[in-house]
Amino acid sequence: MSDLNRGIMKFEGADSPKIVTISTVVILGAIAALIIWSLQAAYAVN
Repeated sequence: MSDLNRGIMKFEGADSPKIVTISTVVILGAIAALIIWSLQAAYAVN
């Protein structure tokens, strides 16, 4: 069992490259969306 298959990720295949890639894209996308939204709200861009 790998370290990624412990804690809250207690399901089989939690450390598969496909799941890790999807999770990374979702998290980075959410961070990017928050940064863009905050810049537009703070500086009234557009």
